[in-house]
Amino acid sequence: MKPIVKWSLVGIIIAGLGVLAYRTFVPRENAELIRPEKGSMKRDKTLSVRVAVLQPKSLRDVIDVSGSLLPDEEVNLSFETAGKITAIHFREGAHVAEGQLLAKINDAPLQAQLRKLTAQLKLMQDRLYRQRALLAKEAVSKEAFQEAEANLSALHAEMDMVRAEIARTELRAPFSGIVGLRQVSVGAYATTATTIATLTKTSPLKLEFSVPERYAGMLKPGSSLTFTVEGDLTPRFAKVYATNSQVDVDTRTFTVRATYPNAGGSLVPGRYVSINLTAREYPNTLAVPSTAVISEMGVDKVFLCKNGKAQPVEIKKGLRTEAEVQVLKGLVPGDTVIVSGTMQLRTGQKVKVVGK
Repeated sequence: MKPIVKWSLVGIIIAGLGVLAYRTFVPRENAELIRPEKGSMKRDKTLSVRVAVLQPKSLRDVIDVSGSLLPDEEVNLSFETAGKITAIHFREGAHVAEGQLLAKINDAPLQAQLRKLTAQLKLMQDRLYRQRALLAKEAVSKEAFQEAEANLSALHAEMDMVRAEIARTELRAPFSGIVGLRQVSVGAYATTATTIATLTKTSPLKLEFSVPERYAGMLKPGSSLTFTVEGDLTPRFAKVYATNSQVDVDTRTFTVRATYPNAGGSLVPGRYVSINLTAREYPNTLAVPSTAVISEMGVDKVFLCKNGKAQPVEIKKGLRTEAEVQVLKGLVPGDTVIVSGTMQLRTGQKVKVVGK
């Protein structure tokens, strides 16, 4: 027997044994599933969808950003002149009032000079009094009287200068606030560059944060916002009071500041805050879920459910939030918009509403 004929007979025998084994061991019901009945390949033309019935609503463009708390005012305290510190009159971390004496440097030479000038003042005043009386009797020239008057004025000016120098040896609070940790001790020599402590005004506080550049010009003074701090989810309310004059060209963001009353001083500057801000609000508008909008070749459309069929409608979009799209044109209140399965829809497609 030729090899070709031989191997052909072997193949036929093996195939026959395979068919016999399949019919013997495969369950009848599985065989029926594998061999579909005639007509079972027909596609179901009805698509189950969810819909939304449009009604006017308030649509807000909400921004969630992070920011920091800043003091209303803050300054590093230092003397206006150099000298040895003779007294410190504040307690670290305490509240101080505007104008309160905080520290003092040695002013003994200036005080001595002031006492000397004060002693001369009485003499000058008496001299001027006598010159005035003599001038009235024409017993002295007018030039002599004017010279005595000028000497008294010069003495007053010199005393004022000494008092100003004494004032420079006193460190006073420029505003009310919390004084921080002191950096010097009594007996230390302080220069005008020496920081004695930091004074911080914590009521009110400022919130500083940045928003994407598309919001530049939208946020106006008076806009409300809420924020929370780490470890405390209690919402707090603040108001925008100022914005930067330009967009940061490096980060493409726009810096905004708001103010928070901070009554009682419960918050301190420097803390991280999470801010929720409404940039724009449309109180009476139509909006659809973003999943309902289909964009094709620059045209935006949605499908309406009418008499059990899908009908496309071209729309004009407005504000877009994370979940919704404002519709400026193309829809009216009461329209039933299909919000699921939109990529499978075709004009005239039969649909079945399964939920809203």
